[in-house]
Amino acid sequence: MTSISLTHVNWSTTDGRSVIADLDMTFGCERTGLVGRNGIGKSTLLRLIAGTLKPLSGTVVREGTLSLLDQRMALEPGGSVADLFGLEDAVSILRRAERGEASIADLEAADWTLPERFAAAIGSVALDVGLDTPLDALSGGQRTRAGLAAALFAQPDFLLWDEPTNNLDRAGRRLVIEVLSAWKAGAIIVSHDRELLEQMDAIVELTSLGAARYGGGWSRYRQQKGFELAAAQRDLAQAQGRADRIERQAQRASERAARSAAAGARKGARGDLPRILIGARKSAAESSQGEGMRLIERQKRQAGDSLSAARAKVERLQKLAVVLPPSRLSAGRMVLRVGDLVAGYDPHAPIITGMSFSIHGPERVALTGPNGSGKSTLLRAVTGSLPPFRGAISLAAGWAFLDQSVTVLDPAASIAENFRRLNPGSTENDCRAALAGFLFRADAALQAVGMLSGGQLLRAGLACVLGGANPPQLLMLDEPTNHLDIESVEAIETALAAYDGALLVVSHDERFLDAVGIDRRIELARRP
Repeated sequence: MTSISLTHVNWSTTDGRSVIADLDMTFGCERTGLVGRNGIGKSTLLRLIAGTLKPLSGTVVREGTLSLLDQRMALEPGGSVADLFGLEDAVSILRRAERGEASIADLEAADWTLPERFAAAIGSVALDVGLDTPLDALSGGQRTRAGLAAALFAQPDFLLWDEPTNNLDRAGRRLVIEVLSAWKAGAIIVSHDRELLEQMDAIVELTSLGAARYGGGWSRYRQQKGFELAAAQRDLAQAQGRADRIERQAQRASERAARSAAAGARKGARGDLPRILIGARKSAAESSQGEGMRLIERQKRQAGDSLSAARAKVERLQKLAVVLPPSRLSAGRMVLRVGDLVAGYDPHAPIITGMSFSIHGPERVALTGPNGSGKSTLLRAVTGSLPPFRGAISLAAGWAFLDQSVTVLDPAASIAENFRRLNPGSTENDCRAALAGFLFRADAALQAVGMLSGGQLLRAGLACVLGGANPPQLLMLDEPTNHLDIESVEAIETALAAYDGALLVVSHDERFLDAVGIDRRIELARRP
């Protein structure tokens, strides 16, 4: 039977930080979405399942064949499409046969159906490349499509995909969703794409406490999480009430003991009772009071522990909340004007030609179009990192741009240091409060930017740019949801929906665009 089982699996980083702790989990022949906060270990768990990482302890048992599509594939240099498919040896045999240099062993081993099967796999993802095409010649989106084709070509019992819709345009996202909708074998998908997660048979949430499984797709998972949060809030209210009652009991007991001691002291002073009897009564009273106070102290400790546990559960289930100060952008004020823009990397073959548009406060504009149509190039030209060949660009004061690499941050500095650099005049309390709102609390704010994961990096960039007392009046974002966990995406959606500045956003995430209230779209066509 096709299955994957993990028993008491543990894995830590080289510096000893525990990432996966005593995990027990079983995956059957169904489509499972793996979700959780950035840095919680989702990609690590996928690699442990695939066998590219070895657990420090515990066992991973795989019944069936696996195919891993790793998001790092789009970044690694070198190799060809044949390497990606694992066909380098098979292709070499065919090439020798074509040149008349094949041995008898080569001819016996030759897979003459390979070119036809490869063409069918590549065609199924709407990609026009050959086996010898260098991977360096492909865009990130094209590499993702090629990796998808390679996974399907292998016809595994389990697909293991890490953020398969990252770097894909709308058509590519639809393709992945269609493939998974029709997939009948097992699949474990790490993703923050809510539309994709709707297709899942189950959602597994990874947290610092372990893994929990929820039946159904994304909407069902969110509904069940809502029930859990409501129950946890009721438990917290009950724990708080119990702690308050015990505190009042302790106060009353303390007051009774004080009154009793005072009364005994007055009787002793009048000389109404023999001294030996006074001493005996005092000892008995102290013993009884001491036992009662010890009981109350135990109850207080137990109530405090219950309260802490209930509060921690609510904090874990409660969604991240980000509140932004006002940008004070007046309605109708022009924040960006682009006139007859020509830009790109080769003056003889520009990517952007003759583009004109303007944005006024507080408009929300989406730059849309297929991969390779020039959306990121346009943003680079607008923000000045790519000088245009021709045309006029007028930017009002008070703008910020977050690219996918978040180059606005200094990787050698901490998050807090970057915040203070980008928000001069902010106090330490201002800095800490703003970063805490983006889940960088206490020592987390002191992490070096260069050590952050992709999702943490973008969240840090948003915190440093938007968390100050005077956020920009025009915010430009290039694929802001690509590496954020879903909790962060939803929190940023809520914050940007309430943001009173203007937005210019490149994103293929339709749910994100709807949530932030896009007013209009500028569609870029695919270049010939």
